[in-house]
Amino acid sequence: MSTIIFTQPSGTTDAITVEEGTSLMRAAVTNGVEGIVGECGGQAMCATCHVYVRPEFAAALPEIADDEEEMLECTTAERTERSRLGCQIPATPELDGMVVDVPSDQV
Repeated sequence: MSTIIFTQPSGTTDAITVEEGTSLMRAAVTNGVEGIVGECGGQAMCATCHVYVRPEFAAALPEIADDEEEMLECTTAERTERSRLGCQIPATPELDGMVVDVPSDQV
């Protein structure tokens, strides 16, 4: 189990305990984290689970695949070097305590 902390644009946070292998998107949707939609169910086809990963955890993330790269070009909120799709990030012990920022807009 890993704890992932979702920070809203307002500064409020949701600390979610996530089972290993569960995507950040699935964990957020299941736990009602505001601002994470997951419209496509985790197929990297909608970009409604866009998050900004804090730099200190970037090295522990899987590499961006081509389909994620394409969808990150379609995000509603600005794409930055910290942008990732939550559906493409499975929880691992290395991500325990990771903070992700939820963009102000998803759709």
